[in-house]
This record gives sequence, structure tokens and C-alpha cells, in this order.
Amino acid sequence: MMLEELQRRNYAQTTISSYIRIVEDFSRRFHRSPDRLGPKHIREYQSELFAKRKFAASTVTVYLAALRFFYTKTLKRAWSTAETPYPKRVFSLPTILSQEEVAQLIDAASPPVHRTLLMTLYATGVRRAELARLKLSDIDSQRMVIHVRGGKGRKDRLWAMAHKRSYVPGKVMCRELRSISKRHRLLRIAFMSRCVDDSA
Repeated sequence: MMLEELQRRNYAQTTISSYIRIVEDFSRRFHRSPDRLGPKHIREYQSELFAKRKFAASTVTVYLAALRFFYTKTLKRAWSTAETPYPKRVFSLPTILSQEEVAQLIDAASPPVHRTLLMTLYATGVRRAELARLKLSDIDSQRMVIHVRGGKGRKDRLWAMAHKRSYVPGKVMCRELRSISKRHRLLRIAFMSRCVDDSA
């Protein structure tokens, strides 16, 4: 029933899989069907996610969202945020690597495919899953942008490619892309438009 409710609301497949897995985990924790569990069990489960599993607040929030969907949409039961509050999020600044540190990170990757993955992610700023779906038609070499289709939240985005003075210049990327075998076609075509005039 939960799967049907998720599909009817057109949730992303990754979200569906995640929510189903979470409810199954919740059920296994108490050795009972989840429809026989209530707020008391949810509170205990939430506490364990923090205390025993050491999950981050953002991860616990996803777990609670899955349980809330199950109880409110599938079982049509009430859900009290007072009894089961979402955890307070902690906002911290990310660690920003310098260009020299990025260069060391990329140079440390020995297989060409790993090095090219790091270079492409750094040069474009796309997410890992978005990189895996890139196609030649998504590259606009005239405007130097990449059209990311169906990214996070199933939203399209336009990403500006890295500045020419970046650590990852076109010649370096093209040299790396040529060294990759034909098995990694998606990686090779991602920047093919930048390699056309580069014979170095």
C-alpha cells in the first residue's frame, strides 16, 4: 500500500526505495508489522538513530519523513510533531580546498578514469548522479554551460563550466579523456566539444 501511495504521488524512484527501506528497518527493529507500532516506538527509534547509530540530524529527518508518510498517507493516521519533533539542524561552513589542494587531490588519483571523474566534478560542480547521466547533447560549448536534466528533485539546471584559469584547463581534461577506454563512453563524450580543437 505504501509503494502504491508513493507511486501515485509521483515520488522519485530513489525516494521510494529509501522510504520503503526505512519502514522495513523500523519494523525489523521491533519485530512487528509497522502498522502495529505507534508514537512510543517512533520516539524510541528516533532516539536510537542518534544515540546508537550516530546518524546526523539530516539523516534522522529523512527517516522521520518516511515514517510520517507511512502513517499519514498509507495508514491515514494522525501525526503529532509535538510528540515526534524533527531534529534541530546544525549548520556548519564547509571546508573549502585551495586550488593547490584540489590539484593534489586530483593528481593522487592513479587510474585515468578516477582522475577524470574528479576533474569533471570539480570543473563543473555537478553532482555524482548528474555526471553519470551527462550526454553530448547536454553540452553547450558556445555558451560554456551544461544542461543538467533531471537533477536533484527532478529539476533541470544550467551549470557554468569552470573558468579558463581554473586548475582544470581544457587541454588537461582532453588529454585525460583520450586516455580513457571506450567502456567509459559517457565520460568521454561529456567534454568532447572542448577537445575538438585541442591536439596537444
